[in-house]
Amino acid sequence: MGSQTTEREDEFRKRYETWDDPDVPKFHYGSHYSSAGIVLFYLIRLPPFSTENQKLQGGQFDHADRLFNSVKDTWLSAAGKSNTSDAKEMIPKLFHMPEFLENRFNLDLGIKQSGEKVGDVVLPPWAKGSAREFIRKHREALESDYVSENLHSWIDLIFGYKQRGKAAEEAINVFYHYTYEGNVDIDSVSDPTMKASILAQINHFGQTPKQLFLKPHIKRRTDRKIPPHPLRYSTIAPASPSVFFFYLSDCDFH
Repeated sequence: MGSQTTEREDEFRKRYETWDDPDVPKFHYGSHYSSAGIVLFYLIRLPPFSTENQKLQGGQFDHADRLFNSVKDTWLSAAGKSNTSDAKEMIPKLFHMPEFLENRFNLDLGIKQSGEKVGDVVLPPWAKGSAREFIRKHREALESDYVSENLHSWIDLIFGYKQRGKAAEEAINVFYHYTYEGNVDIDSVSDPTMKASILAQINHFGQTPKQLFLKPHIKRRTDRKIPPHPLRYSTIAPASPSVFFFYLSDCDFH
């Protein structure tokens, strides 16, 4: 997310190259792309996440201007050049659950400085004001050939060889050192205040997942013909029809 524009990439590259702190290793991003805080940011309208959101903010919702209010504004914050403290990715709910985009429980989310009351999430024009249409098209884009053909590049950054080391540096993909597995021996920290601060950052502000691949991930093929399901055209009805659901956990990487 940090390199969606040339200007934004240059900002993070400059931060890395000019960083000079003997106690803190160089990094491009001080914030993370996935964390409990980010999940709660997106799911603020959906209980019980709305309650957890309030707990994170000391018992009340954050200022209305900082809430998830508009898809466009959230994209510009995370991918535009004006905010270098935001690099959050999307969560699975953006591809399968329209309900979280609507303020169905009439939560008092406040009023923005512009005077606008925060209610349902403001959707792009192509969604035609429908949360279901937004999810349908978003899911369609996720399952497109373009995404399939480029998915390996994302895997390289998040789980693969570009996660650490020289490859990560060249890919503008180095995060704050606390977010990496094995970089902090929490048991060796004797200062209780420092220990609490480190644990809070790890718990609420993101962790980089375990590195799974040390070489470039293969590109997914999109030219293969998928054979029909063996039961789809069967003339024999199953004795006990079942419906299977696949759930994605918002707290896991995706």
